[in-house]
Amino acid sequence: MDLTTTPRTLLFVPGDRPDRIPKAAAAGAEAIAVDLEDAVALSRKETARASAVTALGALPSGGPLVTVRINGVASGLAEADVEALEPVLSRIDLVIVPMCSGPDDVRAVAALLERAERHAHREPGSTGIVPLVETAAGIFAVRELAAAERVRTLAFGPADLSRELGVTPTAGGQELFVARSQLVLAAAAAGLPRPIDGPHLDLSDDEGLATSAAHARSLGFGGKQVLHPRQIPAVAAAFAPTEEELRWARRVDEAFRAAEADGVSSIQLDDGEFVDYPIARRARALLAERGRP
Repeated sequence: MDLTTTPRTLLFVPGDRPDRIPKAAAAGAEAIAVDLEDAVALSRKETARASAVTALGALPSGGPLVTVRINGVASGLAEADVEALEPVLSRIDLVIVPMCSGPDDVRAVAALLERAERHAHREPGSTGIVPLVETAAGIFAVRELAAAERVRTLAFGPADLSRELGVTPTAGGQELFVARSQLVLAAAAAGLPRPIDGPHLDLSDDEGLATSAAHARSLGFGGKQVLHPRQIPAVAAAFAPTEEELRWARRVDEAFRAAEADGVSSIQLDDGEFVDYPIARRARALLAERGRP
């Protein structure tokens, strides 16, 4: 499945908790991520695979976008993860690949998915990949990751990168500003939907969550990972156009359409704001988001 619009909220749920997977799907997030990696202890990987397959097979159609975070290629567990998912591959839109340090990681998972699709009688290439960029090497390779086969968008992982850099992640995010911006630029250059920001790790910090989400949107991210359903409303609101933005967009669109009809492609609004095609396209993009829940 092609990802044409970035989900504003991507809710993670442990793969070894099959009772939570349908609850996550009904929690109101635009996408869920069934996690076979960090949320699952090494001793429970096989249990998580079996539990996830059972739960995914029982999910009703028409719900949120379904993703699965497999284990990283270097872990030696990715092949078994993808093989286990074959029976429910038709229910999985995207596979999140953690610790992506370069396009070889994406190519390795693409090869595994190609084999799984063949076994599951699925159209080749139907399962997309989202590289999770969470290392310094991954940041430096982000342009190649964005251009790699099957990649639908990029996702940011602040926890591992912060540990590697020796910094403490904050809601304001200035310590990882450069890294985040690299993802936004790479996704745009590759013609991908806007990337997905990492989660705000303090579940009790509502103010920090709102700040973190607003900062990510201001940089050009299209959505954010969430770790608990209680984080969904604040993140969804942060990535939705505000009423003020929509009023501005309607005013720009109406004025520019009238100008276009007269053969004019650059105008000045009553308040002095200059509008040409790039500004008009920005306004129309905001109006297009108005219909999303």
